[in-house]
Amino acid sequence: MDWKLEGSAQKTESHVLQEQEVILEDTGEDGISESFQLLQIDLECEHQEREAPPTGSAVWCSKNVQRKQRHWEKIVAAKKSKRKQEKERRKASRVENSGICPQHSKRFLRSLTKEKLLEAKHSGPRLCIDLSMTHHMSKKELSRLAGQLRRLYGSNKKADRPFWICLTGFTTDSALYEECLRMNDGFSSYLLDITEEDCFSLFPLETLVYLTPDSEHALEGVDLDKVYILGGLVDESIQKKVTFQKAREHSVKTARLPIQEYMVRSQNGKNYHSEILAINQVFDILSTYFETQNWPEALKKGVSSRKGYVLQNLVDDGQPKIASEGGEVAGGALTKESSKQW
Repeated sequence: MDWKLEGSAQKTESHVLQEQEVILEDTGEDGISESFQLLQIDLECEHQEREAPPTGSAVWCSKNVQRKQRHWEKIVAAKKSKRKQEKERRKASRVENSGICPQHSKRFLRSLTKEKLLEAKHSGPRLCIDLSMTHHMSKKELSRLAGQLRRLYGSNKKADRPFWICLTGFTTDSALYEECLRMNDGFSSYLLDITEEDCFSLFPLETLVYLTPDSEHALEGVDLDKVYILGGLVDESIQKKVTFQKAREHSVKTARLPIQEYMVRSQNGKNYHSEILAINQVFDILSTYFETQNWPEALKKGVSSRKGYVLQNLVDDGQPKIASEGGEVAGGALTKESSKQW
């Protein structure tokens, strides 16, 4: 019985082998190649399934990468902590030094400055910078004037009682405008008026006061009903009476800063004495006087010792002493100085 089953199994196996040989003969070489390719694909899929991370797990990284990541996270955390400590230290230092509450944020201060400037437009003193005389200025002189305008605007922003500033005779296609854009960050967003019109046609003539060192009249104060004009002129050749003559042509009142009334020449090795001031220095004097109502303090703010002038000895009421006969004061310094252009 057993030999019969064994013989039957051998016949079955032989029959299967014969069928496979028939199939191989039918398929030929192309079928064999295709079979091997399918086998290779199955092996690759099995390999990928073994290496693929479980579904929903984090991206796999080597231990070295994980160690570097932890180290970097520690560095970032330490920097954040250090910046926070430094910020708190500066904040505490400001409170300790000033003795007042912590300073407001920059956003709040910018908003406050904008509010003050806009208020000055309606109720503050007005200052015009006459820029109609810049056509003959050199590139160097234009650069200096652009720098003076930047400092003037910066001083006005810091003032407790700012002026409203108007740049007249100022065209956007001029060389000065291009220089202001190049040198002064944010110039196009300055809170001031810019117009091509001349200052003499923009305001009533009776309200204008042209500030020029060649005037015979000393400025007594700052009147809210007046519009004060500064000549935007940087001239290294120092041409005299340019602004004074322009004011006279339009029958406009003129005034000079009371330097001669409150200051005297000081002795220096170069024997140098000058009343020529930049427009930002003139503005600092006007702004300080408007806030303090004190000419000596205002002149000290704008006239540096390098100009060769110092304040006179003052009496208790803040008025200058009378010069002795011959126009001299103590020390033999003359109170008179030939007029020079600002």
